[in-house]
Amino acid sequence: MAEVQYDSASRIFSGGSEVRAVDALDLRVADGEFLVLVGPSGSGKSTALRMLAGLEGCDEGRILIGGDDVTAVHPKDRDIAMVFQNYALYPHMTVGENMGFALRLRRTGKDEIQRRVADAAAMLDLTTYLDRKPKALSGGQRQRVAMGRAIVREPSVFLMDEPLSNLDAKLRVETRANIAALQRRLATTTVYVTHDQVEAMTMGDRVAVLRDGILQQCAAPRELYDRPVNSFVAGFIGSPAMNLVAATVTDGIEIAGTTLRIPASALGSVTQAGTPVLAGIRPEALRLVGDADEGIDMRVVLCEELGSDTYVIGDVGADGASHRITARVPAGVRAEPGRTLRLGLSESAAVHLFDPDTGDRLN
Repeated sequence: MAEVQYDSASRIFSGGSEVRAVDALDLRVADGEFLVLVGPSGSGKSTALRMLAGLEGCDEGRILIGGDDVTAVHPKDRDIAMVFQNYALYPHMTVGENMGFALRLRRTGKDEIQRRVADAAAMLDLTTYLDRKPKALSGGQRQRVAMGRAIVREPSVFLMDEPLSNLDAKLRVETRANIAALQRRLATTTVYVTHDQVEAMTMGDRVAVLRDGILQQCAAPRELYDRPVNSFVAGFIGSPAMNLVAATVTDGIEIAGTTLRIPASALGSVTQAGTPVLAGIRPEALRLVGDADEGIDMRVVLCEELGSDTYVIGDVGADGASHRITARVPAGVRAEPGRTLRLGLSESAAVHLFDPDTGDRLN
């Protein structure tokens, strides 16, 4: 096990114009921590992982593993094990041979290889599949073999590059729970890359959000959800996404010509009436109210019934200056397209205010 540190690490690609795929990344992963790198496509998360693995160069700054500078160290000498998105199994080898192949290359003793493979297979429920070839396995079983191949090496750091992308929805849920439980059992430092923020929120001890190669925020999942540092993190973390609408500060916030009152303490550094802000409201912070109650009118565009929850998507404001928002309403509520619903803030609602120009948090 080992601590991992990116020290102002950058990866720069040239070719017509300079592209900083990872830009001065400062990030420390504690010994035994499960850290998730998340962001949209092109955010630099996979490049950052490959830099740690040694598969991409570090053009500026440095990378440390266990306190040692490994910036110029060959990948095979970094004591890391990587799990890829496409499994990368050898089709002509059995499951057991695939799992033990890296140890054979190290000239590890046969008895030791068998012991480690058997232990990893027992952890991953693969014992009965050790003599099968990969073509005889399901996608989830192949992913477990790839995990087992990494485990038998007993590395100081696990690196996982979107390992669940090829699995169906049900299997993804099951496998991500297994990976999280296994990591806690092994207590091995793990850096996990995904574009799926639900995976990030449910698996990581901390989550690092990247955008255009720049680290936006790194915090525990709950903190990211409750206190996003800017409008990008606010809109990216959470499913459905946070509603971000243009608003003006009054004795509360005015959205689409209607004022929603919030405590003065919730306005943070915004004290001057008339200040334009970007207001962030989670779907669960909105509730149905009566026509005479304080609220905003939403014209329903779509109703998504998910069994335990119902999400209503619609527009608020006049045509040409309307905002699309999502509200969570009680299960069973019928909201046909074209209907108008009146929405107010729930008693425990948190309203997030951001600078409309920089996106920085204001409260």
